[in-house]
Amino acid sequence: MLRSWVIITALLAVLWACSEEKKGIEKTLKEPQTEAELGELLFFDSLLSKNNQVSCASCHKPQYAFADNVAFSFGVDSTAGLRNTPSAMNLSGHSFFFHDGRAESLEQQASGPMENPIEMNMKVSDIVEKLNKHSQYSRFFRKIYGRPADKENLVKALAAYEETLLTSHTAFDDYMSDKDTTRFSESAKRGRIIFNEKAKCFDCHFGPDFTGDQFRNIGLFNGRDLNDSGRIAITHEPKDLGKFKVPGLRNVSVTGPYMHNGMFKTLREVIDYYDTPDKFVSHAQNRDTLLSKPLHLTEQDKTDLESFLKSLTDDRFLK
Repeated sequence: MLRSWVIITALLAVLWACSEEKKGIEKTLKEPQTEAELGELLFFDSLLSKNNQVSCASCHKPQYAFADNVAFSFGVDSTAGLRNTPSAMNLSGHSFFFHDGRAESLEQQASGPMENPIEMNMKVSDIVEKLNKHSQYSRFFRKIYGRPADKENLVKALAAYEETLLTSHTAFDDYMSDKDTTRFSESAKRGRIIFNEKAKCFDCHFGPDFTGDQFRNIGLFNGRDLNDSGRIAITHEPKDLGKFKVPGLRNVSVTGPYMHNGMFKTLREVIDYYDTPDKFVSHAQNRDTLLSKPLHLTEQDKTDLESFLKSLTDDRFLK
């Protein structure tokens, strides 16, 4: 009984805090010392959305490697998004952002969700006005940038925070650096070979973050039930029909559901799809030639490949 009362009290406290925030009552914020720390405050603050309803972290949830655990995240007024939320981790140095690559810098990426009517639904100019009327943020921006908040330093702060979201404390990294070779299982070792060779994963997923930062059509467009045309809407090039950005694979074990439409719930489903895509999607258009034939993965191959992918999970998500 006592435990139930404690839980109810805690929930009421959270609801009260949210209602106070929506009324415009300021909560006390930890004063940032750096650009990235200011960006972190902003990333977790619903002030950046219409009626203070959602924050960047509402969709990019830290416990899921700054992705989401549902196929489509919910923005203001509980409106569902159109694509699965990608991870905001390990993006430093990349050239394209969003599934269709419509942003070419983290700064451009940061402003997109704020002005998207089904995400945060607020003009950046209005957000800037809110920040400069806020007794704490107005002081923070002057301290960090020497001037009031504006569109440029708002997105710079958010980008600076995202650039800190890097992970390399994994069983795979420990094995490769000889720091600790015991954590990388024999199954993961076999899976790494399958990843590089038989399963052809390395053809698209290479480099430090396991992405070539390219665009590929893996067969998830058929113009029927799967009609998100992807990259072509940005480039207007026929060759880009059905192409989406190749995601990085760090922490992939905690970022499901997978694909731009969240159609696969588990890593095993993803592996099964790549093994025999025709069993999942018929009449795929413009599918990459790498997927023209079945991979003929055995059950052991699939288990080992999944073990390797799980070895890319940062320690923070294993605790």
